[in-house]
Amino acid sequence: MTHDTDIALIEFKGTTLPVLAITLRSLEPNELAAASGALFGDGGFFDGDLAVLDLSQLVVWPESVDWATVINLLTSHGLKVLGVTRCNGELGSSAQAAGLPMLALSAGRTAKPAAPAKAASVSDPDLDKIPASLRKAQPASSSAPAAETVSNPTAESPGEEMIQNPANLIIDRPLRSGQQVYAKGGDLIILAAVNPGAEVIADGNIHVYAPLRGRALAGARGNNEARILTTVFAAELVSIAGIYRTFEDGVPARLANQPVQVRLAQEPAISNSTGLKSRLEIDILRVD
Repeated sequence: MTHDTDIALIEFKGTTLPVLAITLRSLEPNELAAASGALFGDGGFFDGDLAVLDLSQLVVWPESVDWATVINLLTSHGLKVLGVTRCNGELGSSAQAAGLPMLALSAGRTAKPAAPAKAASVSDPDLDKIPASLRKAQPASSSAPAAETVSNPTAESPGEEMIQNPANLIIDRPLRSGQQVYAKGGDLIILAAVNPGAEVIADGNIHVYAPLRGRALAGARGNNEARILTTVFAAELVSIAGIYRTFEDGVPARLANQPVQVRLAQEPAISNSTGLKSRLEIDILRVD
């Protein structure tokens, strides 16, 4: 049967829906369960309200996010999660793989939209231009206890800023394996242990007033004056302005578990820690 009509059976119109923007500062299910329980109680609080997860305030997150548990937790309080907004590309891809699309906050909200990505340049490289060799586990080397190289300045331009943080960032809880912190435009100050497999990055200096057992990259945008300081040195990798050293076979005995500073020397010289010609110097700090 056919119908002779001028009425369009499908039409598209723009609309504005009432959607809650929920800022999450953690994606750990146990932490979120405790926080939401304190806010909303044990049962439903909302009445099927639509929500989008604003991830711009995340400082650290698990290497593998359990999105299903996070969504089920929010659903149990009566929310209908539509997607995520204002997060870095890698985290957004993870959310999309779990069925949560990337959404843009509409104009007029109090939260600022994420800053647009900067074009790739040598003078102002973005964080994601740190070579993959610095961001991933390095293969073990049998030739020497420490290896040094200079990072490759060429890389693909990232799709979005990694994290939106104030200039100087203070972290007062331990960082576990797979967690990553970036202090954009300033110093990173950590008052707890950086465990193996964790990564801390700063455009300025990195201060770790606790054991540094993971990876630390200071001067991420090319600041040659940046330094790394820690009270207990046991790092997997340290880097200043792209010049880095790995410790697959462990930190040299004279530096292990000592308070140290890592910096760039003005000219290449024989390293006190490895005996190799190097610009990256690791010196024991005198604290008495």
